[in-house]
Formats: sequence, structure tokens, C-alpha cells
Amino acid sequence: MHLDDDVLPSRRLGPGRPRLLTDAELICVATAQVLLRCDDERHWLRLAPARIGHLFPRLPCQSQYNRQLRDLGPVLQVVALWLARAVPTWYDSLRLMDGTPVPCGASRVTVNRSALGEIAGYGRDTSHHAFYWGAKLMLITTAEGTVSAFSLAHPKELDERKQALHLLHLRPIADGPCPIVCDKGFAGAGIEKATADLGHVLIRPVRDDEPEPAVKVFPSWLRQRIEGIIWTLKNQLGLERHNARTTQGLWARIAQRILALNAAIWHNWLIDAPVKRSLTAYDH
Repeated sequence: MHLDDDVLPSRRLGPGRPRLLTDAELICVATAQVLLRCDDERHWLRLAPARIGHLFPRLPCQSQYNRQLRDLGPVLQVVALWLARAVPTWYDSLRLMDGTPVPCGASRVTVNRSALGEIAGYGRDTSHHAFYWGAKLMLITTAEGTVSAFSLAHPKELDERKQALHLLHLRPIADGPCPIVCDKGFAGAGIEKATADLGHVLIRPVRDDEPEPAVKVFPSWLRQRIEGIIWTLKNQLGLERHNARTTQGLWARIAQRILALNAAIWHNWLIDAPVKRSLTAYDH
């Protein structure tokens, strides 16, 4: 109902047989797939009649489902960001920011045969001291875990700081200027000045080669929250098990996971759940 009335524009489809699911229905089915932890579309379409058959008695075949899901990648992003604005924590004057690698292949054969060359490349995962072949995902979230902005970039074309600046210029992350908690990777006079020009203040730990400030205070416990959000996306919601083979498919599956996370948090607010972080993994 919200998707049809508030989010999705009406669009005309081309000639041919009508689709079994509307765009709003397909988004709901895709969100249910992630929340029920079915990473493989083939397995999901075998399981879906038993789990959601009472809601969607007619489901498309796998090829049609995959094709519609790829086509709706930008729409999934719009819906995920609409849900972020529908959560009360959108109005909090604090954001968390971090980047994480999204591996897309583990063998040379996959690298050569994949159609992800325009977005995927070799990069280094500094957190795990390892190299990977894939893309770099940048996330800006609320302290509660709602993703308010995200972008995907080639790991060699844009480093973390350039990707963060591009995202801050591209999308509003809050109703107004706000402090952004990040890690040492975002240190630098250039990015600090650029974010200050946008009205935001970066809060990060002091690097070892910097002079210690008069008051050395950093909310390390708050910094761990976005690590928990990333862990939730990768492990519980299957971000690293996306199985994408094209750039369009990769973007759609990432937006699908982020949409499922925002939808779960939004639902918690609707039912007034006492614990509104049931899908996140960080500790008290």
C-alpha cells in the first residue's frame, strides 16, 4: 500500500503478456527472500509457495524473477531510502560512515568470465589484511542502523575518501548538517575541509602520526555500531552471498539487502518493539 501510494510512480509496460507481479509486489517478495535468508533465487522460488503462497498465489519463474529484479535495482534503492526517512531516527543529528568490500569472485576464471569488470577490481581489505576482487560499498547510517545513503565504486578508481565525498555530494544524509563518526581511513585535511564546506564534521580517532589533541575523546563504542550493521548485512542478510554476475545484478542485490534491513527497522518502529535492533549484531 505504501509503495503504490507514496513511493512508486506508475509506469506503462511494453507490449506482451502482463507480468504476474506488479513492481510493488515484486519488491515485497524480494524483501521476504532476504529476511527468510534465501540467498539463491532458485531455492527461494521453490520455497516461496509454502512460505508466502497465501499472499502471492502466482509467482514468476526464475528467469522472469531475476530479470524483473535487475530492472528494479534503482527502484529498490529509492524504496530503501524512503524507509530511512520514515524512521524517527532520520531526524537524529548523528551519522556513522564506513566502507566495506563486496567480493565478487575468488578465482581467475570468474574474473575473466564475469561481466562485472566495470565496477569490480582488485582491492585490499585493510581490516582483514587481505586482497579481494570485487567492489567497494560505502554506507552512511543512523546510530540505530538505518542506512540513509550508500554507493558502490571500483576499488581502484575511487578510494574511501573520494567515494565518501561523492556520496555526500550526491545524496542528503540527514535533514541538516550533522557530525559523522568514521575511522582513521578518512583522515586528511582535504576531506575534512570538503565535509566542513557541506556543513558536516568528521569525528575520528587520532592517528599515530598526528599530535595528540588537548582532549582526546572518541566514542569507540559508537564506532563499533556500524561494524555490527555491516556484519548484519554480510552474514544475516547474505550480502557476501549475492551470486551476482553483472553490474546491474550486483547493484540490485545490494539494494535488496539494504532494503530488507531498513524494512525490518521500520517495522520495529511501527509495532513499537521494545528492542529496535533485533537485526543488528553489536553488543550493549
